[in-house]
Amino acid sequence: MSKLTFNNSNNEFYQSLKWSVDNYFKEKNVSRTGDYRLYIKTFLLIGSALFIYLILMNFSLTLNPLLAILLCSIMGFIFACIGFSVMHDANHGSYSNNTRLNDFIGLIASNGLGANAYFWKQKHNIIHHTYTNVDGIDDDIAKSPIIRQCETQKWVPMHRIQHLYLPFIYSLSSIFWIFFMDFTKYFGRKIYTTDAWKMTMKNHIVFWVTKLYYLSFFIIVPIMIWGWAGWLIGFFVTNAAMGITLSFVFQLAHVVENTEFEHIALDTTKHIDTAWAEHQIRTTANFAMSNKVISWFVGGLNFQIEHHLFPKVSHVHYPAISNIVQEKCKEFNLPYNQYSTMYEAVASHFRVMYSLGRRPAIENIQMQAA
Repeated sequence: MSKLTFNNSNNEFYQSLKWSVDNYFKEKNVSRTGDYRLYIKTFLLIGSALFIYLILMNFSLTLNPLLAILLCSIMGFIFACIGFSVMHDANHGSYSNNTRLNDFIGLIASNGLGANAYFWKQKHNIIHHTYTNVDGIDDDIAKSPIIRQCETQKWVPMHRIQHLYLPFIYSLSSIFWIFFMDFTKYFGRKIYTTDAWKMTMKNHIVFWVTKLYYLSFFIIVPIMIWGWAGWLIGFFVTNAAMGITLSFVFQLAHVVENTEFEHIALDTTKHIDTAWAEHQIRTTANFAMSNKVISWFVGGLNFQIEHHLFPKVSHVHYPAISNIVQEKCKEFNLPYNQYSTMYEAVASHFRVMYSLGRRPAIENIQMQAA
């Protein structure tokens, strides 16, 4: 496997930033984890999703088909918001000071949506948060050859139009995640190029029981009520809304203009001559920071810089500590990538994907082939 290290000998930026953030929580006398705002959001999001599901399952004979499709799309969007706001905090251990509650909420939210918390924690918390935008390790940018997300990835002619078929690929992402990626990790014992954690008997049981739960409540029961055609349409609409929402929010954090990438070949060692915290700053971007509505629905993940620097801090605190991070970036002459609106960030993402879809220079093709 590849091995990448950072030069943390000069870590003055992060030490100064950490001291300031620690001091903020000390002065405010508040916990770094979630508070009533997060708990209310949890109740509203999960309650809304359950309410819509029950309507779809109990009023199939009287629901207008177009209304049913609309409800499926709303439910898919809410599922994504549960992932952003509830699952994400819980799996990072920032939902509550109670470890067991974090694990329980993370399990319910992750596996309840068809994913697997055990693999997600390693894929996201460990690999992505340590090796952000490192081609060859970071699974989040390992979508080649379907889409090309950085210059070091192999180019194929299909990439010329990747900016056009991108929304369709994103709409399938949650289905692919649930039915393919989790099983690839389970049977292959790898997360992209990294060996997966060894599973205990409990992990195996939870994996299969929750997959069967998903099969029952989101496939078998709806088919019994709506029939094959009705289920297929509703299932695709729900997952399309969920997949597009999840994909765009996470892509806007790292695959936009000005964010940087690294590359490491398989079975090699590489040393990055910057500290880990500086790497996070250079590979991450924020968007729509002043839009409280977007912040609420995306679980503060429009403050990705703050999240990557302080993943153990709940998203409800990101707007407050963002001022501290911006001041420290300015003090240490580091970039602070941000887009004023979500529209600007989406446009930047499409520009990047369009640019990466163009045929690279001959020397770059030769380097990729080597």
